[in-house]
Amino acid sequence: MTEQSTHRGLRSGLALLIATSLAGFATPALSQNVPVPKPAPKAREGGVQMSAQDKVPMTTGATQQAPPNPVIPNPNRNVPANVFATFDANQKAQAARVSSYLSSLQTLVGNFVQVGPDGSKTKGDFYIQKPGKVRFEYDDPSPIAIVADGSSLAVRDRKLATQDIYPLSQTPLRFLLSDRIDLLKDTNVVSVTADDVFISVTIEEKQALIGTSRLMLMVGTKDGQLKQWTVTDPQGYDTTVAVYNLDSSKKVDPGLFKIDFTNYITPAN
Repeated sequence: MTEQSTHRGLRSGLALLIATSLAGFATPALSQNVPVPKPAPKAREGGVQMSAQDKVPMTTGATQQAPPNPVIPNPNRNVPANVFATFDANQKAQAARVSSYLSSLQTLVGNFVQVGPDGSKTKGDFYIQKPGKVRFEYDDPSPIAIVADGSSLAVRDRKLATQDIYPLSQTPLRFLLSDRIDLLKDTNVVSVTADDVFISVTIEEKQALIGTSRLMLMVGTKDGQLKQWTVTDPQGYDTTVAVYNLDSSKKVDPGLFKIDFTNYITPAN
């Protein structure tokens, strides 16, 4: 595989993380060449706000967790695709537990490990402020940053000096960023499973011109915290992200979620 194709595959995989699939799960609303992004603002001195430059342990405890090994779904799994699927009382209770946990979060910061469709791994930090705001900062040598400001999502590439803009409403992780959510009522849940380690909820979306995509959320059975998610594109390719060192008590610098639209040309009416 050439360096160019490897870079292209990495960029596509990162976009799939939140915004797209390799086949165009969402079409960029806008695309442009942009200057290399400036460093994120530093935290206010003496305050508790965090910026993307604050490479410090995300947990309030004394020990920072080591990166986990993401649980990669079986590529031959057969997930039911019945929009009228019914669930027993235990499955409904598990889905309600996940819904309650997601709805209780207002901010969340931590680290992540991403495994792309080709098995490649990347790491970084993420910042969430609900509703609708998220930032993923990938560790070097990846040039990618992903930012959502509440209505739009930008996939920025420092190496190519480009960014693609997607409507947040078309991205599968909008469910994680909703202020309040009832998974069984607000989404098309096609599978709810639980064991001693994970509660897994799979959400399916069908689009006539694109195909079917899925988002599988996994939380810990014992602690009830988010552990990982897997986005499956219409071609069946998976991108899995495991999160760790989670902290829901930090206040995040609002500047982390700003998207620079200044270079866009306003279309003529």
